[in-house]
Amino acid sequence: MRWMNLEKIFINGGTPLRGEVFVGGAKNAVLALLAGTILTKSTCRLENIPNISDVSIMLHILHQLGAEVRRVDKYAVEINTKYFDSGEVPYELTRHCRASCYLLGALLGRFGHARVAMPGGCDLGIRPIDLHIRGFEMLGATVTFEKNAIISMQSEQILGGPTHVEYSVGATINVMLAAVRASGVTVIENAAKEPHVVDLANFLNSCGADVRGAGTDVIKIHGVKELHGCEYAAIPDQIEAGTFMAAAAATRGHVLVRNVIPKHLESISAKLLECGATVEEFDDAVLVCAPTRLQRCNIKTMPHPGFPTDMQPQFGALLAMAQGTSILSESVFDNRFRYMEQLLRMGAQVKVDGKVAVIEGVEQLSGAQVKAYDLRAGAAMVIAGLAAQGVTEVESIAYIDRGYEDIVGKLRGLGADVARRDVKEYDVGEDARLAG
Repeated sequence: MRWMNLEKIFINGGTPLRGEVFVGGAKNAVLALLAGTILTKSTCRLENIPNISDVSIMLHILHQLGAEVRRVDKYAVEINTKYFDSGEVPYELTRHCRASCYLLGALLGRFGHARVAMPGGCDLGIRPIDLHIRGFEMLGATVTFEKNAIISMQSEQILGGPTHVEYSVGATINVMLAAVRASGVTVIENAAKEPHVVDLANFLNSCGADVRGAGTDVIKIHGVKELHGCEYAAIPDQIEAGTFMAAAAATRGHVLVRNVIPKHLESISAKLLECGATVEEFDDAVLVCAPTRLQRCNIKTMPHPGFPTDMQPQFGALLAMAQGTSILSESVFDNRFRYMEQLLRMGAQVKVDGKVAVIEGVEQLSGAQVKAYDLRAGAAMVIAGLAAQGVTEVESIAYIDRGYEDIVGKLRGLGADVARRDVKEYDVGEDARLAG
């Protein structure tokens, strides 16, 4: 017999969200910037850094490899990588953070070699790293796979040249990191155009790199011998902003989402408007309100500037209560619809066929015990709980902590009846193993 403590989020739903919420720095941008500091050999001061577990893990990895890491304040950190160690990065350090794969490009770019364990992160189906490897090989690296899931790369000299990445955000970022100190000019064709790709380019240029064309499908990188430190503020998190926008609409609330770049939110705002919500843009904020029940809409996830896959689950929860039949088409990840079975527990009417989900909106969801299967699925469960009648218990909330800073505190600031508590529960799985 074994009892264990589980931390859960408890939501007493049915209250419209009202007020203002401040969005933190972009998780996906900050993780790339942190890897980029390896290339500088000096001190970088990064600001607008969110206090989330993925960032803490990445900072821990940098510290373990010899970087001097100093918290300046809650949202700023100084990193000096002068004495950085180019040794092996084991699985114990990479298994909790998908973005640890960016260490490959950064280490290759600085030292000409890298040994990094395969990254972990959310289980969203097959997420191959072969596009990254192909990009490194086009730059002249020799790549081998060793025991203990270690990726080993060697290159006498990184040479710039044409590189095709088949529109992979991660591969685009990794090739950028490897190429900024390469010899010659690297041309990344079919490059990803997401805001965090542009943010990384701006950061690298602030450190003395010569990266041009970020935000288009062709990025040209003129290699430089050295990079220097800089002070740089990360962009706001478009997905955190979009999550609060969806929560406001789902609860029929009235929320001003601050510290955003409205242009980054255009695809999200467009779908909210299509559903009947009101979205008003300001210089660095958006106001979302939805006094009546939302209407159906169809969504297909696409690379930027299309609708982001990281917002699909949040809209799945929202559309579960919209009037009419909505169709969600997922074009990026295989396992992105796992959260639908949790919505069914709350009374949703959904059918999933491969990468397509058909949602027949119901007037009201009911609170239930649900699970976060991944980061964005966890956000979807929170949104569903906020709009549902009754109490919703969300477990496996460590996933949510990977990308949302103090989500409970921010929601309480908007009037939500939500709390985070430890719960002692019996481990049925352990009991079954003992019985066997």
